[in-house]
Amino acid sequence: MTRRPELLAPAGTMEKLEAALRYGADAAYLGGRQFGLRAFGGNFTEDEIAAAVRLAHGMGKKIYVTVNVFPHNEDLVSLPDYLRFLKEAGADAVLVADLGVFMCAREAAPGLPIHVSTQANNVNWRTVRAWQELGAARVVLARELSAAEIREIRRATDVELELFVHGAVCISYSGRCLLSSYFTGRDANRGSCAQSCRWKYALVEESRPGEYYPIAEDERGTYIMNSKDLCLLTYLDEVVACGVDSLKIEGRMKSVHYVASVVKAYRMALDACLSEQPYHVEASWLEELNKVSHRAYTTGFFFGKTTAEDQIYGSSSYEQNSEFVGLVRAYDATTGLAEVEQRNHMRVGQEIEIFQPKGPSFRQILDAMWDEEGTPIDAAPHPQQIVRIRLVRPAEPYSILRRDVPMKKGDGS
Repeated sequence: MTRRPELLAPAGTMEKLEAALRYGADAAYLGGRQFGLRAFGGNFTEDEIAAAVRLAHGMGKKIYVTVNVFPHNEDLVSLPDYLRFLKEAGADAVLVADLGVFMCAREAAPGLPIHVSTQANNVNWRTVRAWQELGAARVVLARELSAAEIREIRRATDVELELFVHGAVCISYSGRCLLSSYFTGRDANRGSCAQSCRWKYALVEESRPGEYYPIAEDERGTYIMNSKDLCLLTYLDEVVACGVDSLKIEGRMKSVHYVASVVKAYRMALDACLSEQPYHVEASWLEELNKVSHRAYTTGFFFGKTTAEDQIYGSSSYEQNSEFVGLVRAYDATTGLAEVEQRNHMRVGQEIEIFQPKGPSFRQILDAMWDEEGTPIDAAPHPQQIVRIRLVRPAEPYSILRRDVPMKKGDGS
C-alpha cells in the first residue's frame, strides 16, 4: 500500500508559517531563538511558538521545532526547561541531531515525539534502525542517498522517514560544514552559517602570492562549491514509491513568495501523484518554481552520484522571472476592492498576477489605487504601504500580487 506522505514546509516567521499552511502544507518546521541551526532565519519567541502551534492545530496541521544544534556544555544548562516548554506548548515533535539532546528530550519531555535531523548523517538502514530502537518517531534521511538506497532503508525499518525534495543544497556532507567557522568564526553547526560555499574561489600557488588562477574556464575565478538547488517535483511519483512519510522543502530564510509558490506547486503535484495514474507533470507547476528566487535545479543524489553538472561554476547568483509586489490582507466583495500590503514598487498601469492559496491565478492591469485615507495615487513606493486596489475577480486573503520580470539575478531572498 502506498503511503500518503505529508508535505512539510519551512517557516522562518509567523507570516511565512501562515503562508505555508494556507498554500497547502500539512506541517511546518520552525526554530526558536535558541538551539536551532538558523540563527539568522527569523526564528520564533516562546510566545510565538505557542501561537504557531495554536494556528496550525486550528487548521488540522502540525508544527515541528528544530533543536538540532550541536551543543557544548554551557548549552545544556537551559535545554531541559526549553524542551519541557515545547511539550507544554503542544509542539508535535522536536527535531534533533545530537545524541545527548535526544536523550535529554526523552528524559525532560517524555512523550514528546523526536525526529532525528539529516545532520545526524542518516545514510544507511542500520543507523536508521538504531534511532528507531532508541525511540525516534521519525528519521530525516541524508541528501546523499539514491532512490535505491532509500527503498532499502524503507524495507529494513518501520520508523517514519522524511526526505528533502526541494531547496538549497549544502556542499558539505549532510550539512556538517567547517568552512564558515574557519573563515569567519561563525559556526554553522551552532546556527551561524555564513554560506562560505557560495563565495568565489581561485587557485593560488604558494610561491606566487597574489597570482590567481581560475579553476574552471572563467577568468574571474570560480564558485567551485556552489551547488544547484534540489528539485524532485518532476519525479514525485518515484519519490512516493520509495515509501517515505514526509516530503520536506528547504528554506526557512526564504521569502513569503518563495514559501507560498513552492508549497502550492508541490501540493498540486503531490495530490495529482496520489490520485492519478500515470503521474503527469503540469508545465504550470514547473513555471511556478521558476518564478521564485532559485539557482538552476538538480535532482541531487536521487538517481546516483552527482557530477560537475550539478554545480554552478560561473556565479553564485539566484535567478527568478517574477517579482513579489504585494500581499492581499482583505477583500471586500461589495466594492471589489482589495486591501494590499505593498512589498515592492507598485504603479498604476502595470500588469499584475494574483496568485491565490487555493483558487486559480488571474491577471489584470492595475488600473486604480488608493491610499489608506482614500486618496487616489499613481504609485505605492513606500515599504509595506497599505493601499486599496480594484480587482477584476475576488481574491483570497494571503493572495500574492506579482509582476513578470526578465530573468533576473538576485540574492536568494
